[in-house]
Amino acid sequence: MSTLQTTTSGRPTTPRRSTTRRRRRTNWPVTIVLALASLTVLAPLYVTLSMAFKTSGQSVDGNAFAWPKPFNPDSFAEAWKLTKFPVAFGVSIAVAAITVVLTLLLSSLAAYAISKNWSRRFFRWSFIYLLAAMFLPFPVVALPQIKLTALTGLDNPVGVGILHAMFQLSFSVLLYTAYLRTVPPELEESARMDGASTWQIFRRIVLPLLGPMNATVGIFAFLASWNDFMLPSLITADPKLQTLPVVQNIFQSDFGTDYNVAFASYLMTMAPTIIVYLFAQRWVISGVTQGAVKN
Repeated sequence: MSTLQTTTSGRPTTPRRSTTRRRRRTNWPVTIVLALASLTVLAPLYVTLSMAFKTSGQSVDGNAFAWPKPFNPDSFAEAWKLTKFPVAFGVSIAVAAITVVLTLLLSSLAAYAISKNWSRRFFRWSFIYLLAAMFLPFPVVALPQIKLTALTGLDNPVGVGILHAMFQLSFSVLLYTAYLRTVPPELEESARMDGASTWQIFRRIVLPLLGPMNATVGIFAFLASWNDFMLPSLITADPKLQTLPVVQNIFQSDFGTDYNVAFASYLMTMAPTIIVYLFAQRWVISGVTQGAVKN
């Protein structure tokens, strides 16, 4: 008997697939590796959370993984006062905002110019020059940066934000250039036929298409600026205008025995980055993957 079935019109149809499909086998080696890798992140986070809610006696009993009994939320209030958290938080937000805005603006413009003029030697060498800067460690240029910011009056949070943007420029241009190569050139050609200038094309056509990559670059710039310790500690002359990572170090050296207060302060500092990444991780992944393959 034939396995083909016929419809009412008499046309043969292919046989239906069996409704019972084999379940995909679990790749246990990969699962175990991913679980162990997750523990390296979740275990320190759990210790930070538990230590932050402990009393001073519980924090020094040698059992960091023990759950606090009873809860002690007073550690957060004490850390808030000792570190002057609102001031440091405001400085960190200002530095991160300057970094993100400058990084998005300068990187997108530079990458657009490089991607559209790739046939010219100057732009190709400019791209290589920017990529080479990724391999230049900050300690090599630390002393010149300190002197230059002092001479120009930028030894403050504004100067820190500008330098953060400069150090993010190489990686951001790399991401933007890879993404812009996926944009069809017909869009720009049609706009030029309608009389649009280069700036109008970038502002009205290219920039709206850079939404996923703008989110990706902005998140990377924010995290790098928020977590940086060395640059603000060396550049900022006024200790009252230091960012949260620097304040954390001062706090740790002055009040190192109050582990519960220290961990409460660490948790308050980590909270913004964790929240931002949890809400924006899908844009990070989509932006990087869309720039990796040319359509």
